Amino acid sequence: MTFDTVIIGAGAAGLMCALTAGYAGRRVLVIDHANKAGKKILMSGGGRCNFTNLASTPANFFGANPRFCISALKRYRPEHFVELVERHGVDYVEKAPGQLFCADSAREIVRVLLTECEWAGVEVRLRTAVEGITRHGEGMRLVTSAGTIDCGAVVVATGGLSIPTMGATGFGYEIARQFGLAVTETRPALVPFTLTSQWKARAESLAGVSCEVAVRSLRAGEPRGHYREPLLFTHRGLSGPAMLQISSYWEPGDELAIDLLPGVAAFEALCTARRETPRRQLSSWLAERLPRRLAQALVEWHGGDGVLAERSNAELSAWAAHLGDWRIKPAGTEGWRTAEVTLGGVDTRAVSSKTFAVEGLPQLRFIGEVLDVTGELGGHNFQWAWASGVACGNAL
Repeated sequence: MTFDTVIIGAGAAGLMCALTAGYAGRRVLVIDHANKAGKKILMSGGGRCNFTNLASTPANFFGANPRFCISALKRYRPEHFVELVERHGVDYVEKAPGQLFCADSAREIVRVLLTECEWAGVEVRLRTAVEGITRHGEGMRLVTSAGTIDCGAVVVATGGLSIPTMGATGFGYEIARQFGLAVTETRPALVPFTLTSQWKARAESLAGVSCEVAVRSLRAGEPRGHYREPLLFTHRGLSGPAMLQISSYWEPGDELAIDLLPGVAAFEALCTARRETPRRQLSSWLAERLPRRLAQALVEWHGGDGVLAERSNAELSAWAAHLGDWRIKPAGTEGWRTAEVTLGGVDTRAVSSKTFAVEGLPQLRFIGEVLDVTGELGGHNFQWAWASGVACGNAL
């Protein structure tokens, strides 16, 4: 079996690369050990797939080499993918500014990709495991569960380690190391936090409560990252977009600084309320600004209720700190089980940002999440999959 290109991984980046190369006249085979193509697409966004972000720029990505993603993202922009889904009649909604989701089901995105692959003459084989890869003359040879395959180039689009129940493995990193590439440290990102016993019990009692916050991660007191998004209390700890976003900055031992009233100068607001409505209960003032269950919990955590007139300046200052600078040190994260993406990956210093070919070995290429490129929450990681897939596909 001989092909111009074999792509390992039938996910977002792999399928996008395949259809691009197929339309360019290449004979392309996509193989995946899974029983379905695009499994991570299907479960993403609550089954609706946040397939791009109209405001996606290189500033929305992490990596040891932050400039690596610039070329591909500039060449294939969000509006290009929007044009593709519109051409296939996919209805979509903008759930938050710039964040586009399927109106019905993520299956629509997989349908678009597989349809385009079929039209481009791409062959997709599922339930096919790769058992070995070697250089073979000017090309590559793969030993698979379906037999030996020779090809001109291998594209690794195997993704990262997040959500192993969807079939995620470190196979792409193994291939990189086999051919002498470094792999930067990997850890879960866009992942909820777990808490120590006392705070876990408190969070559990508030499970389901959500409110908008501003959050930073603190390392030795120095702030890293800043997001203003909703926080969600869960039975295990803290989740919601704010926590998922800041998890990309957080490392074990770091504190989180959470402002429960973003945009409000809490001390001044409390002093004004004391002056204008001195007989008002503190809990009543809090309940106007926060979910009632959270307001009541804060009163219980920090010393009981009472009228504002009975609160001294020092007490109001302490309350302002509770509200505007809540410090908490997570026990950890929920890990790979629920992480949406992998931080770190194949070191991009040995990979071309234009063709995604390995330096000195153009027969081998890496695209998508397997690389040390990680986007923020909100459709950026899918945009990276599309952009890296197209850039590589055009260069094959």
